[in-house]
Amino acid sequence: MNGFRSCLSNMHGPQCCSSSRGVSLPSSLVLWAVFFLPLLKPGTAGIPGMSMYPISRLCKFCDRQSSSCNGTESCMSHCSITSVCDSREEVCVAIWIKNETSFTVETLCHNPSLSLYGIMLDDYNSSSCVMKEKNSTSGMVHVCSCTEEECNDKMVFVPKAKDQAVGDSLISIILVSLLPLIVMGVLVAAVIHWYCINRRHHLSKKWESNVKMRKPKASGLDCRDACAFMVDDDGSDSSSMHANNLNHNTEPLPIELDLLVGKGRFAQVYKAKLKQSSSAQFETVAVKIFPSEEYASWKNEKDIFSNKDLRHENVLHFLTAEERKAEKQYWLITAFHPSGNLQEYLTRHVISWEELQALSSSLARGVAHLHSDRLTSGRPKVPIVHRDLKSSNVLVKNDLTCCICDFGLALCLDSSLSVDDLANSGQVGTARYMAPEVLEARLDLENIESFKQTDIYSMALVLWEMTSRCKTIGEVKDYEPAFGSKVRQHPYVESMKDNDRPDIPDSWLRHQGILAICTTIKECWDHDPEARLTAHCVAERLSEIEEELDKLSSRSSSAEKIRYEVHIPVAMEIPEEEVKISEIQNIIAADCSVSDNK
Repeated sequence: MNGFRSCLSNMHGPQCCSSSRGVSLPSSLVLWAVFFLPLLKPGTAGIPGMSMYPISRLCKFCDRQSSSCNGTESCMSHCSITSVCDSREEVCVAIWIKNETSFTVETLCHNPSLSLYGIMLDDYNSSSCVMKEKNSTSGMVHVCSCTEEECNDKMVFVPKAKDQAVGDSLISIILVSLLPLIVMGVLVAAVIHWYCINRRHHLSKKWESNVKMRKPKASGLDCRDACAFMVDDDGSDSSSMHANNLNHNTEPLPIELDLLVGKGRFAQVYKAKLKQSSSAQFETVAVKIFPSEEYASWKNEKDIFSNKDLRHENVLHFLTAEERKAEKQYWLITAFHPSGNLQEYLTRHVISWEELQALSSSLARGVAHLHSDRLTSGRPKVPIVHRDLKSSNVLVKNDLTCCICDFGLALCLDSSLSVDDLANSGQVGTARYMAPEVLEARLDLENIESFKQTDIYSMALVLWEMTSRCKTIGEVKDYEPAFGSKVRQHPYVESMKDNDRPDIPDSWLRHQGILAICTTIKECWDHDPEARLTAHCVAERLSEIEEELDKLSSRSSSAEKIRYEVHIPVAMEIPEEEVKISEIQNIIAADCSVSDNK
């Protein structure tokens, strides 16, 4: 049997099996080899001469062929040919190669003492065929060798320990690199926390020091007084700092509630005394108290007030905010104005032309400041829309100018707001003062200017209420809000859709100033939002009306004919006044683009 090599394949019938060297053997000898050779061992007793012909191994023996094995875990070679190796020294070998688009497998017998494709086999005494990556003459391949029968049919792939070690080493390097940054971050956070605590303590001491320096006053705290009360020694405004810090103090400010002066949907407003420490002196302030379930409204108004750019003489001056956890309440503390809101003031008083000028122009300036995207200094500012502008949300100051309050529904028109963010801010406010596009839910959410236009409509109704109580119009009726008795006291949205606009009687238009204001009002409540004037234009126009009427009054021989009623056609009886009327009309028709830019 020297040089004997037989192939066991899927052959049927009396055929010969060819060895790798081309030797043909009788089919009977092949059958003998199939059934008896595997049972024999070298030196088998009872069979003379078997020790002279030791039995070689059976291995899978296929040329290189495509394989579905992807190099992970274990897989089969799917070789259909089993070969008897030439010598006992040969072991079973499998070679797996990864090409660009496919995988191939080759199985064979090989003597481990000899080179195979430039590779020396190692670990060939294993019972299983465990793949190892080797560098062959044709590139990188995976090779395994083993000594069990047909052991090269099952190829075992295991993760490389080297890769695991590299991965572990990489993780360690990353952790070590990040450690200094983590430590630095903790230190920075600790320093910031320490600074905030000390800054809060410092500001609290300044608050107390400023209060002690103030003299007691019997009257309410006007905005100018509040401003002086809240300004630091270096002239900087600390109200926004207090707004962010004082509400976190362990002890609330020493405030004693005095009198309930107002009640709204979300909160109640009290006149209160802000006591000075270690003395009987106090400042009169307004305290707006929200119940715990109205936290969202309190937070929104606090955030709006905390914006230092909001500060303006025609916007309610904000002092601080507090969380009264013991009482389960949230407080906003502001300046107090004893004249009350505009609705109450107009109910109690009939106003003069001069007072109408002061109230209307100051309201327009306040709205213009909210809507502006720049401060007077030129520094950029985020525009704010009020969204609930009405006479009860406008306060009357001691100098008979207006300041806007109640920012619970206000919205900062930040450029980062998306249409989805604005979609949740559509139909809000008081139905009586809602613009038609809000009532009809057709607000253009893609244009932030449309929110400003709703404020302009509401302001027009407030200006109408002011004008209706001015004695210059002639017969003055009792105060009624816009639309008066045409709608119920608290109308629903649906009921407001059928109403047009409040009436402007012809008798109002006999005074040149009232005529100009009414023309402005009509342009502000135009059904088309884009046709409405801007707040800056309204403020500029009211200011120009006042200046022009003062000039006409100084040139006129009879100031009464200009400032009060003109009962006869001006062009017929007072021809010299024709020019004066045209001057007023020129103001009304003036393009406001320059004012808007201002």
